[in-house]
Amino acid sequence: MSITVQPDDLYNQELVQHLHPAGWKNPEPLARYNLVVIGAGPAGLVAAAGAAGLGAKVALIERHLMGGDCLNYGCVPSKALLKAAKVAKETRTVDFPAVMERLRKKRSSLAPHDSVTRFRDLGIDVFLGDGRFVSPDCIEVEGARLNFHRALIATGARAAVPPIPGLVEASPLTNETLFSLVKLPARLIIIGGGPIGCEMAQAFNRFGARVTLVEMAGRLLPNEDPDASAVLKDQLEGEGIELILSAKVARVERKDSHKTITIDAGGKEYVLETDEILVAAGRTPNIEGLNLETAGVDYHRGGVTVNDRLQTTNSKVFAAGDICSSHQFTHGADAMARIVIENALFFGRKKASSLVIPWCTYTSPEVAHVGLTAAEAGKKGEEIATLTVPMSAVDRAILEEETEGFARVHIERRSGRVLGATMVAAHAGESIGEMALAIASGMKISSIAATIHPYPTQGEVWKKLADGWSKERLTPFIAKVFKVFLSFFSHRDRDPTSHSTKRFGTARNRKTG
Repeated sequence: MSITVQPDDLYNQELVQHLHPAGWKNPEPLARYNLVVIGAGPAGLVAAAGAAGLGAKVALIERHLMGGDCLNYGCVPSKALLKAAKVAKETRTVDFPAVMERLRKKRSSLAPHDSVTRFRDLGIDVFLGDGRFVSPDCIEVEGARLNFHRALIATGARAAVPPIPGLVEASPLTNETLFSLVKLPARLIIIGGGPIGCEMAQAFNRFGARVTLVEMAGRLLPNEDPDASAVLKDQLEGEGIELILSAKVARVERKDSHKTITIDAGGKEYVLETDEILVAAGRTPNIEGLNLETAGVDYHRGGVTVNDRLQTTNSKVFAAGDICSSHQFTHGADAMARIVIENALFFGRKKASSLVIPWCTYTSPEVAHVGLTAAEAGKKGEEIATLTVPMSAVDRAILEEETEGFARVHIERRSGRVLGATMVAAHAGESIGEMALAIASGMKISSIAATIHPYPTQGEVWKKLADGWSKERLTPFIAKVFKVFLSFFSHRDRDPTSHSTKRFGTARNRKTG
């Protein structure tokens, strides 16, 4: 199957040549594989490489582009775009075609790491084509049958297109087509106020498009701390982005030179014109064509059904990544793939529920979170204390004029153990790892207080939070006792006839002769 990525320029041709080369011949299959992986996105690539590195016989199947969503339509191009948008804001100059060309160049430069030839050279049999189960222990691809001891479903997910009348006919953009643009749309309406919608709203607004974002919930990033949502709302509106919250799209129509979108907000309908529509309203699992029923693998609307060890209803078949997880992040898929290697090949008992997975929305400021929210902690019956420090209290943030946002930690009140954290700041994604380590290690906030942080950094905010907890623990009663204690010893030190002074003096005399 020949694949073309638009625009069909040199960089996209190089991308395809690495990830789904024309003329590739699938190898002759072995009699049986220790592991057959369907899907060469982050989860599939990590599992295949890890298993092969341990000596397993591995087959890897990909029907489209190696690297999956992350490399081709997700993390890599979106972060390149966000960087360009930040520069555009600072320099007030935009050459959109050049920005997109540079994006494609950067993406193709990373492609060799996920390439067909690299994984072939790792000793993996790479099969390009549609894989489907033909029995509980066999997968067919392009007429070849791959028998397996264990299999991994890692086919990921794609952008969901809501059933809005006229939307499909209007040919909306999704993350799979957005990065093929070569001309900046003058007007852009984004459906969905989650991470992708917020990131792209800010980016395209900074490039010069007139952006409107529509979200059904009453706030942006509905899964985040409400205060974090509020900070981002103020930031986006301050940059000139129109936000329409608590609203739904009633219908879409395609006109000659533009598109219209009818919005229902508060029981009132009004119509907006736009040049392009970006759908960023959730994801749907890629389960079509896998023939899961034949394999005895149950699935549901959200993806493949797995237990806590990532095992499906067929004990020989596992799943990892977006196909089975609500935490749809590249680093989450990577972590789950490592669990599969251990559990599938070495009779391990690792549990997905034990994973501590941080995440970040890469707007300006960034919004990062790890662990429990206050509401989740309350549902678990945890008695928590919540500590918050605004970034305006952090010297580095002040010096760099990046004072929007805050850092917040939820800790178990009795023990001081860190349960969850949220950070809204310029470098929140880089800084949240410290709290991920604290939660995963069962650390107490006092350990953060005892850790020396470099000055001046924005990450120093965690130590400020920890120091705040130490001060809070110093209740008036304890402070009074401590004051009496210090006063007592101060008096003894001043009294040369005290027993303590004479005793230590005698000891020194004995020592010095």
